[in-house]
Amino acid sequence: MAVLTRISAGRGWDRLRHAWASFVALGLLCATAPGASAPPAASPEYQVKAVFLFNFAQFVEWPAQAFREATSPLIIGVLGEDPFGTYLDDLVNGEKVGGRPLAIRRYRRAEDLSGCHIVFICRSEAGHLDKIMAGLKGRSLLTVSDIETFTRQGGMVRFAMENGRVRLRINPEPAKAAELTISSKILRPGTIVTAGKD
Repeated sequence: MAVLTRISAGRGWDRLRHAWASFVALGLLCATAPGASAPPAASPEYQVKAVFLFNFAQFVEWPAQAFREATSPLIIGVLGEDPFGTYLDDLVNGEKVGGRPLAIRRYRRAEDLSGCHIVFICRSEAGHLDKIMAGLKGRSLLTVSDIETFTRQGGMVRFAMENGRVRLRINPEPAKAAELTISSKILRPGTIVTAGKD
């Protein structure tokens, strides 16, 4: 089940509720081929994944030192060939979590992820995932991907497709090592996995 709860009153919630109603009406979500170029608009599958990323921003706690200032934005990064189009930007536009504005950044190299709090690692990066994960080790950064071997290679949250629906595979150990606290609202609907497994 998707982690979709009311975070704030007004247009932000209405936008999420409308998006979710659209996904339910569609029923079967489309898959994007690995390594495909970013589409001009996000497929329904990646719209659902964008909503998850939005929710992760609310249901994960970062240590204070992960932010430069009390008003610093919470940054959601996309590393590699972006499958979200403008959908993720539109989803978080004007939204705040814990008084912090949300911001979307796109990166071509893992070395540039400084200041990022959530990173979605695109399928285009599968060939050098080990190197990416080694470089991110020990940082207070929630790592998310839909690469099939992601949690096995040390990632924290993997999106898996099951019967046309997006499911979560969660490896809490690297999150704990990064001093991140993942809410039970994320853990409960997900499947907990351990290092070396998917």
